[in-house]
Amino acid sequence: MSSCCHHHHEVEVAPKPAATPYFCPMCDDIVSDRPGACPNCGMALERNPASTRIIYTCPMHPEVRQDHPGACPKCGMALEPADPSHAPEEENTELKDMTRRFWAGLALTVPVLALSMGAMLPGIRDLAMALGRSGVAWTQLVLSTPVVLWAGWPFFQRGGHSLVTRHLNMFTLIALGTGAAYLYSVVATVAPGLFPDSVRHNGEVDVYFEAAAVITVLVLLGQVLELRARAATGSAIKALLGLVPKTARKLRDDHTEADVPLEEIQHGDRLRVRPGEKVPVDGIVIEGQSTVDESMISGEPTPVQKEPGNAVTGGTVNGTGGLVMKAEKVGSEMLLARIVQMVGAAQRSRAPIQRLADTVAGYFVPAVVICAAATFAAWAWFGPEPRLAYALVNAIAVLIIACPCALGLATPMSIMVGIGRGAQLGILIRDAEALEQLEKIDTLAIDKTGTLTEGKPRLTQVVVAPGFNENEALRLAASIESASEHPLAGAIVAAAKERNLALAPVREFESVTGQGVGGQVDGHKVFVGQIELAGATAPESLPARASELRREGQTVFFIGVDGAVAGLLAVTDPIKPTTPGAIAALHRLGIKIVILTGDNAETAACVAEKRGIDRIKAGIAPDQKQAVIAELKSTGAHVAMAGDGVNDAPALASADVGIAMGTGTDVAIESAGVTLVRGDLAALVRAMELSRATMRNIRLNLIFAFAYNGIGILMASGLLYPFWGLLLNPMIASAAMSLSSVTVIANSLRLRRAA
Repeated sequence: MSSCCHHHHEVEVAPKPAATPYFCPMCDDIVSDRPGACPNCGMALERNPASTRIIYTCPMHPEVRQDHPGACPKCGMALEPADPSHAPEEENTELKDMTRRFWAGLALTVPVLALSMGAMLPGIRDLAMALGRSGVAWTQLVLSTPVVLWAGWPFFQRGGHSLVTRHLNMFTLIALGTGAAYLYSVVATVAPGLFPDSVRHNGEVDVYFEAAAVITVLVLLGQVLELRARAATGSAIKALLGLVPKTARKLRDDHTEADVPLEEIQHGDRLRVRPGEKVPVDGIVIEGQSTVDESMISGEPTPVQKEPGNAVTGGTVNGTGGLVMKAEKVGSEMLLARIVQMVGAAQRSRAPIQRLADTVAGYFVPAVVICAAATFAAWAWFGPEPRLAYALVNAIAVLIIACPCALGLATPMSIMVGIGRGAQLGILIRDAEALEQLEKIDTLAIDKTGTLTEGKPRLTQVVVAPGFNENEALRLAASIESASEHPLAGAIVAAAKERNLALAPVREFESVTGQGVGGQVDGHKVFVGQIELAGATAPESLPARASELRREGQTVFFIGVDGAVAGLLAVTDPIKPTTPGAIAALHRLGIKIVILTGDNAETAACVAEKRGIDRIKAGIAPDQKQAVIAELKSTGAHVAMAGDGVNDAPALASADVGIAMGTGTDVAIESAGVTLVRGDLAALVRAMELSRATMRNIRLNLIFAFAYNGIGILMASGLLYPFWGLLLNPMIASAAMSLSSVTVIANSLRLRRAA
């Protein structure tokens, strides 16, 4: 912990471990992450108050973390809850406070502005003449003081804080600008005789109360609009948080049912999901059939058929059928909770492109202060009379127009909205760097099984050599494959069970990488895999038939029994219906596609030819995929790897961007920078488009912010005055400064409709 402000607020530089949610009040050593009874004394576990502590962080400086709301000590922006699921449900206090200050300030600023324009307003002119110049000044002082010192107090507070912590930011410039205009005007009103002739118009000292008040009100308006827009960037997470129901209908052992709070649901509980209800937690269907709308998780509108044995996800909507499910994952283990946590962490991450803005911002505010001082000196020395008046006004305009808020918001706002939009589409992006890298990808390596294909292989043919029985050959092969973890092994085992073949135990099981598996079954030496290891003798018809099947896109396994080739098995894994369209879309995006598969070259070539794949790497063993990725990267390509298995994890980690299919293993998902919840290449196309749209948005924001500040400083400092007589009034500078921040955020919000 470290103190970084004069109020000695503690600010974390690293996240603290979360407290255990439940504990036993009698047994100090009994804690749990879910409600229930203490195993020692039987008392009900109680919630730990510390577990609900909310940590607040800054979207622009995620390393800043504290346990109470407030302003960032570095940039002055309002802090937000680090975990959106822990965000308080009450009204945004920062927005409420700024709104109250804005309306109060506006009510007092209108008459101040009217008095300053008295000569142009017939109704006010008589009042101004009756009060006299001194009376007008004193009236403006009385009205503008609460505007500047109360309504604008947060800006002075944050500006002073920035000086103490040496993190100069936009509030430094606002406090200097409005403070200088207000203090100058106060002195000019109270003791005008102190000023020389160089600041007098027609013998009178001008006051700038209207400038100080209007600037304050306009900056408050900008803060209100910004806070509202920033709240909209979290709409995707808020929508996800609202998906989970508050209760679940639990089936008890005594055959009764009751609605219980979701927090009380535990692993293994049986739950009823009635037609039209939301699925309460992640689990497995054990009774009933229905269709479930999973669009809020996967982004796909078509309902998915569910029957016993199928997985269901908490937050999805049941259709017209009733289901009974068994709870598998509850609380923070649920997919929806993991999505919210992942999206929240990703939105607070920093993209490499932000380093440019950070570098510029580090020097920007001191440079602006120097520029304002130089402007004051130049006008005081070379400007027309009254020189000091022009010098003060133009220096204030420089301070106000050059606020770097738009520059600081350019990247994080786009990242927040882009990653939130991805969550709505079923695209989970681990961090901002993965989102940026995805835009640069020009080569996509794909694991065929489960990525291009449905991942549901089935046995299509059994061909046996003369002298062998088809069912017996299949039984021996299935017995061996029952001990294998190969994705296609399950199809062979399932086919044997469909024929009611009794599988035998396997002894001396062995797996030869890239070749096949073997072992002892009922006293026979059985091998399933490549023909080279299946046996020394094989009828000529089998290799010829194998070639025909491979040209049809099927995978062939030879069966060897006691050194002789007994037959072959043909297994097919259907291509996903969305795969052809996704491949065509990826080609339109300029991406080359490489298949990595352990299949025979003939089978892989058939799939590649039919689907328009650019390159094939066939016969690849699982441990060789990482080497292939390294080879592709060595040619200068920016490589993404898409896969779904445990053996894909090293390749996913070594690629520039790893893309895990959400239907795959947790290991693959943890190794990837992008996870496609539905496990479909069509979602990958959306991810690519979203990445490109987000990076375009960021660049547009940065261009706008740099151009705005550059042109604004030129106009405010008066460099254009000798040529075209252009000057920038501080009030107009304030409006432009507020508008620039709102424009950057509004541009970022366009990403909510991307992809």
